[in-house]
Amino acid sequence: MKKFPGFSEKETFAPLPDSLFRSLADFDDLNELKILLYALWRVARMEGPFHALSPSDFEPLGLSEEELRSGLDKTVSRGTLIRVRRDPDVFYFLNSPRGRAACEAIRNGIWHPHDKPASGPPRERPNVFRLYEENIGPLTPLLAETLKEAEQIYPAEWIVEAIQIAVERNKRNWKYVEAILKRWKEEGHAQKQDKRDAQESRRYSEGEFSEYLRD
Repeated sequence: MKKFPGFSEKETFAPLPDSLFRSLADFDDLNELKILLYALWRVARMEGPFHALSPSDFEPLGLSEEELRSGLDKTVSRGTLIRVRRDPDVFYFLNSPRGRAACEAIRNGIWHPHDKPASGPPRERPNVFRLYEENIGPLTPLLAETLKEAEQIYPAEWIVEAIQIAVERNKRNWKYVEAILKRWKEEGHAQKQDKRDAQESRRYSEGEFSEYLRD
């Protein structure tokens, strides 16, 4: 058994439904549980309205063809995943409101499986803690709590962009980043506005955000 090094305070976490933990005692097949946990993780990182998984998406689990087939059959029998066949393809959805709606769309001909974007590995979500330390400075416990709160208020992509702007303008402190985020939240965030913001560094350093530039 490979020794697990422990969870890092900087890593991201995938949401898991409470009903899974309430039914853990019912699982007696490790492969079934692996497949379900992996499906929950993958779907949480997908974009777009249809979160479909094909059998090939489960290859990183390292299961044999028989283990994968058996495990997928059990998730379908238990009802945690829904299987939809559209020859020659097979797709799996979480048995969630969104997953059930997607299955109905396929069955009713509203959506065709070949419209599904290329699967590929899931895109990693930005880790605001790592991003902060790499671009601004060491994290204190108070700053870590502040960053956690920011993740609940602003989209991760906004935080990444705001930190990049701060770095480009050599204003490496959280107050400056937060000022940008607050402005986007109040006035809206769009590509044209972002470009305009990138050309207005003097406004930040000499105008309304000057109070945030003091360390």
